[in-house]
Amino acid sequence: MKYKTYKYSKTIRIWLLIGLIMLVGQVILGGITRLTGSGLSITKWDVITGVVPPLNETEWVQEFELYKETPQFHKINSTFTIQEFKFIYFWEYFHRLWVRALGFIFLIPFLFFVFTKKIDSYLMKRLGLVVFLTILTASAGWIMVKSGLVDRPWVNAYKLTIHFILAVLVIAAMVKTVADVYVFKSLKKIKSKRIVVGVLLLTFFQLIIAGLISGMRAGLYYPSWPSMNGEFIPSVLLDLKHWNWGNMINYDSYLFAPALMQFTHRMLAYIIVVCVLYMFFKMQKKVERTSKKWLNLTVILVLVQVTLGILTVINVKGKIPLFYGVSHQLVGLLFFMSLLFFYFSLRNKRI
Repeated sequence: MKYKTYKYSKTIRIWLLIGLIMLVGQVILGGITRLTGSGLSITKWDVITGVVPPLNETEWVQEFELYKETPQFHKINSTFTIQEFKFIYFWEYFHRLWVRALGFIFLIPFLFFVFTKKIDSYLMKRLGLVVFLTILTASAGWIMVKSGLVDRPWVNAYKLTIHFILAVLVIAAMVKTVADVYVFKSLKKIKSKRIVVGVLLLTFFQLIIAGLISGMRAGLYYPSWPSMNGEFIPSVLLDLKHWNWGNMINYDSYLFAPALMQFTHRMLAYIIVVCVLYMFFKMQKKVERTSKKWLNLTVILVLVQVTLGILTVINVKGKIPLFYGVSHQLVGLLFFMSLLFFYFSLRNKRI
């Protein structure tokens, strides 16, 4: 639009956009790793030497022997052949390799831009926040993996959620940076931004619940819609004796926590859809062209997201269907990003 005056070069803008796309790809790879049960296949974290995968049969056998020492192998995958191990190893290796590639793609251009003085202090601070959050995410990821290498065959749901939410915060920080660099703003002051903030907060809380559902494998317990195995509210939630912290911690042994997470997830989804539609009809005639595009996109994505959520649930056959599960995660993330971009496009102050 005519009022845009880009402060940064086209090269920097494209570089940042590629970085954002790669961050989204990293989160989706994490989802694939989770749904394929691959996250515990690599039992160590070698930042340098871990770049090279096993290259011969001897090295594959060595890696497989390390995996055989894990609770996941003993309790779940004890019949695994080395070929089946290679499949889950691939996804975890690819997930970690993508992180390294992301760091490389960011670091080299970043140093070049700093050296050639094409990045000012503001952008350096924004990218510094992204890097800091990325380091936190990677650290939380390794802590999460270690939680599944002792006693339990799965990673801890709460640690997985922390890892996931930190990744979401990395993306949010990058979205803010991209919105600033691409000069997303409005020429007029919009008075209805509280609605957008409310939807953003609801969506962020929904993402937390989604992380817990993934960690607790709560999607497996109620593979039906619109009811939850014939009930609107699962009976386990109506009995007050189940409402204790012990049931929340021991989610592998008791149905209460998975039932609570899935019920909350469903109810929040309905509330968010209503709020987004209200936001759409309230604001569509008040916002400018760029903002209206983001607003339209949020409506499309939230409807697609709910549809994918329903398809995911009703297609559960002992495990979450990979295509629907990953698509549901991707569209949910894109919906959150579109809300952020919409919110930033409503600013009318100097960026």
